[in-house]
Amino acid sequence: MKYSANTLKFGILIAAALILIGVFLVIQSGGNWDYILPRRGKKILAIVLTGACIAYSTAIFQTITNNRILTPGIMGLDSLYMLFQTFAVFVFGSSHISFVNKNLNFAVSVLLMTLFALLLHQFMFRRERGRNIYLLLLVGLILGTLFQSLSSFMEVLIDPNEFLILQGKMFASFNNVNTDLLIISMASILLILLYARKFTKYLDVLALGKDHAVNLGVDYHYIVKRLLLVVMVLVSISTALVGPIMFLGLLVVNLAHQVFRTHRHTVLIWGSVIIAVVALVGGQLIVERVFTFSTTVSVIINFVGGVYFIYLLLKESKSW
Repeated sequence: MKYSANTLKFGILIAAALILIGVFLVIQSGGNWDYILPRRGKKILAIVLTGACIAYSTAIFQTITNNRILTPGIMGLDSLYMLFQTFAVFVFGSSHISFVNKNLNFAVSVLLMTLFALLLHQFMFRRERGRNIYLLLLVGLILGTLFQSLSSFMEVLIDPNEFLILQGKMFASFNNVNTDLLIISMASILLILLYARKFTKYLDVLALGKDHAVNLGVDYHYIVKRLLLVVMVLVSISTALVGPIMFLGLLVVNLAHQVFRTHRHTVLIWGSVIIAVVALVGGQLIVERVFTFSTTVSVIINFVGGVYFIYLLLKESKSW
C-alpha cells in the first residue's frame, strides 16, 4: 500500500516537472522554434544537472552527518568559489581571460574546489582515530568563513564597475550557460554517479548511525570517506556551472522526507532530484515571466529555503 502511495507521488511530481518544462519551452515563443528551443533546452539541461547534483549530494551528506539541517555548503566550497572569482577580478581585472573565458574559469574553479576537498579530506582522515566527520565540518566552516572574509575585503577595494560585473558570479544563473560546459559537466557527473553506486547501497544502514552500521558489518570509515569525496566533487561541479545556491539542497531533501515519509534512500534521492527540478524550473519561470529578469532564481530559492530553514530550527527546538 505504501509502495503504491509513493509511486503515485512520484507520478504526480514527474507530471508536474514535465508540465513546467513544457510550459518553459513553449511560452511566448512566437513560433521561432529554431531559435528558441535550443536555447531554452540548454537551460533545462543545466537545471536538471544542477538540481540532480545538489539534491543527490545533500541527501548523502545529511545521511552521513545524521543531520537534516546541514548542507554540503557548510564545508566552505561556495566561499572558495567566490574567493577565486573575487581574486581574479581584484588581481587581473574583469577583462582577464581567467574571468571572461567560461571554459577556463569553469576548469580552474572545479580544480580548485576539488583540490581543496581532497586536501581537507586527506588531512582530516589520514588517521582513523581522533578525527571524525564533525571535526571535518568544523574545520570546513572555519575555512569557509575565512574565504568569505577575504572575498569581502577584496570586494570593498575593487572598482565599483568591476564589482558590478563580479556580482553576476555571486548568484546562480541559468541565462548564459555554455554548451561546452554542459557536455563536460554531464560526462563528469555520470562518471561520479557510476563510481558512487557501489557505496550508496549502504546509505539505509548508515542512516542508523555509526555504531549500528559497524555492528551490522559495514566498513563505516571506508564508505563514508568515499561518499564525502563524491559529495564534494558534485558540489564543486554544480557551483562552477551556475554559481552557489545555498538553500536548495536543504529545501528539496526535507520536502522529499515530508512527501514520501520513508527512510529508503532510493526513494528519497530520486524524490529530491525531481523536487529540485520542479523548484528550479518553476523558479526560473517566475524570474523570466513575472520579474522579467530583474532577479535570479537563486534569490527566490534562498528566500523560500531560508524561511523553511527557520521553520525547521523552530520545529527542532520544540522537540528538545
